Amino acid sequence: MALIEINKLTKEYSSGIFKRRKVLALSDVSLNIEAGNIFGLLGPNGAGKTTLVKVLLGIAFPTKGAAKIFGKNVKNHRIKKQIGYLPENHRYPGYLNGEEVLNYFGLLSGMKYKDFKDRIDELLSLVGLEKWKKMKIGKYSKGMMQRLGLAQSIINNPEIVFLDEPTDGVDPIGRKEIRDILLDLKNKGKTVFLNSHLLSEIELVCDRVAILNKGFMIKEGNINDITAVSDRYSFLTSDIGDDFINKLLLNYNAVIRSKNNIIFEAENIEKLNLIIDYLRKENIFIHGINREKDTLENMFINLIEQQKQQHLNGN
Repeated sequence: MALIEINKLTKEYSSGIFKRRKVLALSDVSLNIEAGNIFGLLGPNGAGKTTLVKVLLGIAFPTKGAAKIFGKNVKNHRIKKQIGYLPENHRYPGYLNGEEVLNYFGLLSGMKYKDFKDRIDELLSLVGLEKWKKMKIGKYSKGMMQRLGLAQSIINNPEIVFLDEPTDGVDPIGRKEIRDILLDLKNKGKTVFLNSHLLSEIELVCDRVAILNKGFMIKEGNINDITAVSDRYSFLTSDIGDDFINKLLLNYNAVIRSKNNIIFEAENIEKLNLIIDYLRKENIFIHGINREKDTLENMFINLIEQQKQQHLNGN
């Protein structure tokens, strides 16, 4: 059974004078997320990402459809003891220090002080803030606030943690450290639900992603599968002479990256095997074949543009 189950979820907001205008934030969204994965939710501004997270956290309620976590309706407040959450643009009282913030959220989560007092120093060390635990929050930089927010989100040792833009304002070294923390959580069997506009970060850590646009789910799947370019293959070979390179350019429209790295287009497995047979016949040794990958960012932009064109064309 999936850890998170979302079934035909729709959310409408009312706005305008007398709340007569309806704003569709989510439309018939269905999604299952397995335990022990890092899952990325992507989409442009206004796509419905924050609304979906709020519904899953029981902050907002669906107009239609249902959502479950741990097999229980998200309205069940008892499940929240097993959930951690870092909202975007989080704020803490400036007169508290880092240690006091974690102490406050530990108590807020329903834990007893004796159960998390040792965990505070452990988490501050994990996010690189142990030297600043007595510093007032008002003096923290944006990056330090993000690190503290990450520690706060896992103070209760949750089974699933929702993170909204966790690396926003963090320098490259800090982003690498946060990625390592997320991977460590995964290795411990935890589930991470990640919402970020930094697609390169998503691509580095996520197992699966879903893309929302204007409330509709337009793509969902394994990172490797959805970034694969279906008909392009990279061949690593022994060195190829100039004369044979010219034959490949003429007969196969190959793309030559180097004398031992050639790109071929093959729309099916039969065409791919014909290319392999041809290279072998010419005594070219094949060291490896890999399907070409697109970046997650390019794939994301292309999907959004395709949906925009379909909308303009009335499809």
